[in-house]
Amino acid sequence: MQDNNEEHFKRELGLLDGTMLVVGSMIGSGIFIVSSDIARQVGSAGWLTLIWVISGLITMIAAVSYGELSAMFPKAGGQYVYLKEAYNKLIAFLYGWSFFAVIQTGTIAAVGVGFSKFAAYLVPPLSDENILCEIGSFKLNAAQIVSIVMIVLLTYINSRGVKKSKIMQTVLTIIKILSLFGLIVFGFLLAAKADIWNANWADAWNTRSFNVDNGSWMPIGGTALITGISAAMVGSLFSSDAWVGVTFIAGEIKNPKRNVGLSLFLGTFIVTIIYVLTNLMYLAVIPLDEIATAKSDRVAVVASQYTFGDMGTIIIAVMIMISTFACNNGAIMAGARVYYTMAKDGLFLKKAASLNEASVPEYALWVQCIWASVLCLTGKYGDLLDFVIIIVLIFYILTIYGIFILRNKMPDADRPYKAFGYPFLPLLYIVIASAVCVSLLLTKFSTCGWGVLIMLTGIPVYYMTKQKE
Repeated sequence: MQDNNEEHFKRELGLLDGTMLVVGSMIGSGIFIVSSDIARQVGSAGWLTLIWVISGLITMIAAVSYGELSAMFPKAGGQYVYLKEAYNKLIAFLYGWSFFAVIQTGTIAAVGVGFSKFAAYLVPPLSDENILCEIGSFKLNAAQIVSIVMIVLLTYINSRGVKKSKIMQTVLTIIKILSLFGLIVFGFLLAAKADIWNANWADAWNTRSFNVDNGSWMPIGGTALITGISAAMVGSLFSSDAWVGVTFIAGEIKNPKRNVGLSLFLGTFIVTIIYVLTNLMYLAVIPLDEIATAKSDRVAVVASQYTFGDMGTIIIAVMIMISTFACNNGAIMAGARVYYTMAKDGLFLKKAASLNEASVPEYALWVQCIWASVLCLTGKYGDLLDFVIIIVLIFYILTIYGIFILRNKMPDADRPYKAFGYPFLPLLYIVIASAVCVSLLLTKFSTCGWGVLIMLTGIPVYYMTKQKE
């Protein structure tokens, strides 16, 4: 029954569309700001670059591992389906529950806020300092309204059919890639200085952390170094996340057994190259102390000002607005397909299991829109992002371990594509991601603990849902 229903989805997305969805969803505002925090945590050019390289490589390992699963189960729902097939409905539900409660909606809210922050550069009254009304301790500001309007607009566009949203996604992502390459090339050509590059790399592996309170560097080693690297990797892993979105829309991709896995590889590869080159450009243009102390962490603004002068701020603001708009379009498009598949299994609102006349899950889109908008109003999006990463990593680990389970459980299943480097590379990802999770729980328990708690609250909800059946 389920497979017949899924045929109602129109297969209108090709390899380019899938790749652009991966790239567009991955590149939000992170690459423009995260390097500043990483520089403060580890304090050297070598470690800054290495953290971006490691994050890129483990993201690519995860993506090419998912290729095996996407070829085995080329239907809507992606990661939710893989977890259900490898484990059971409870594990899949916990993923879907966390996905709706925090992961996808929290990310959509935070990206919306990122858009509004940079919109305020161009139109100052749109800033979060412009309080529109106060009710008790709650304050409604202009930036929150901009974020919500953006989310509602993109949800509406997506509800009109996948063709309209895919054209916008592809065009905006190509503009985003070209503008980032432009920033890298012009940065190297117009603003790079040999003395800054040499100074930044003179002590490339000397680990230290920046004390914001007194504005000084302190050498670190041992446990403090591990803590610093873990904290630094949160930002780079966030910036490298959201690639999994293409698996959720597998029901709308042409030749999904080939194109989903290929989109995952090409998309993560392109983004990793862009991220590493961008950071090398930062190191050629800006002294490390300035990278670490950039105002509001906007390191790309500093680089752009060195490159383009006073116009630099406006150029970056426009780039980030395009970037976050495309990022949220991809997240909104992909997220609704998970709730649709959950509803088909009786684990989400019943009406979310239906498609509209344009063959998209419109009800699921609007439910996602409402909750993401509520999260915009909480003002807690920074905290949300902090504890999203722990849940994301836990489910990536479980899904990749699912490859090993399914090889035993379904040895004769059709596998048009097999995980690259199996079993070594998938195991390497599990080890590295598990180490980051443990380190985060030890060093950021106050926020990551909440993430795990939100996930676990899904267990009683699951059994309550089951009782109603």
